[in-house]
Amino acid sequence: MSTSATAADSDASDLQKSLLSWYRHSRRNLPWRRTRDPYAIWISEIMLQQTRVAAVLDKYAQFLAQFPNVKALADASLDEVLTVWSGLGYYRRARALHQAAQMVVHHLHGKFPDTAAGWRQLPGIGRYTSAAIASIAFNEPAAVVDGNVERVLERLDGERHEGERLWERAEQLLAKRAPGDWNQAMMELGATICLPQNPQCLVCPVNGPCKTRGPLQSRPQPKRKRAELWYALYARKNSVLLVQRPADHSLMAGMWELPAIRANGVEPLHKLRHSITDTDYAVFVVRGRTAKKHGKWVTHEEAHRMAITGLTRKILRKHFAREA
Repeated sequence: MSTSATAADSDASDLQKSLLSWYRHSRRNLPWRRTRDPYAIWISEIMLQQTRVAAVLDKYAQFLAQFPNVKALADASLDEVLTVWSGLGYYRRARALHQAAQMVVHHLHGKFPDTAAGWRQLPGIGRYTSAAIASIAFNEPAAVVDGNVERVLERLDGERHEGERLWERAEQLLAKRAPGDWNQAMMELGATICLPQNPQCLVCPVNGPCKTRGPLQSRPQPKRKRAELWYALYARKNSVLLVQRPADHSLMAGMWELPAIRANGVEPLHKLRHSITDTDYAVFVVRGRTAKKHGKWVTHEEAHRMAITGLTRKILRKHFAREA
């Protein structure tokens, strides 16, 4: 082995020791870090996709209380799953969870895969999620790359990494004797110290080998889109009319919402803002005047137990607060 290769290995080893030591002493006390149960870890990883930790905490506890194991999830109806999931958004994740649970129960005899390759055969499981679950629950030496890890790697190296190079770099630094802790340490560092703006370099456990010690030049961000959404709110006593999206709809299939209408000159009853992925919506809700034949009249309390869209939940919360 060359002297340069030996030095590189030594540097990687020192970095691993520093980061793992920091993680084990300073990590946030999150419920999915107190278990090696692949089911609980799987649920957390799916929930955390594109969702803040603070938003997941309550839903995670509620979901596990309702569906404590994979059989309970597989035996539940999709509507039950969507109802508990409501508020987290990106409902395809919930449908994929349900489908995957049924595959595990009915085709894998209730036994979870113990490798990343095996996990990737299940619906809703990609490269990142499969590696995260396999490394944390089964100690498989598989590196992960998410937005936090990408930022940490690029700042450590002082250069941008693209595509497969990013995954190769993550594999090079992976602490193979503790892959689950290492992957979580990299993500934790990006989430709490190596922030997108104003990174906390002075308290970073790996600021010694870091070549950047601050933010890299930002990539140009795509311009967000703007659009309007209009809904009619039909109300009587303590009930409102909801309609269900078709089962084959491309977005939020089977979810309940207020009837959508075209923009009109009527003064809105409610105005609010709502954002989904790359689009910011101005939402206008007008009072419905003509009786509707299709739909379902539900009380505020009943709506809370239904699979309604996050936007609908926001509108109803505002409406009933005003009516109180």
